[in-house]
Amino acid sequence: MYQAYPLYKIVLRRVLVVLVGLLALPVMLFRQDRARFYSYLHRVWCKTSTMPVWLAQSEAAAGIYW
Repeated sequence: MYQAYPLYKIVLRRVLVVLVGLLALPVMLFRQDRARFYSYLHRVWCKTSTMPVWLAQSEAAAGIYW
């Protein structure tokens, strides 16, 4: 159903997230919506498959409650 991304795609995605986060830092220090921006970057960082991040996280947390 869902496929894992190849390693090069995950590494490239994470390098780009770090770059964008560092480049945006001086601007985001003065913005009120910086939490939303960095939350989006975190979702991009966590994505390792074609499965939506929220679904992967909810499946991972399901073992905690059941």
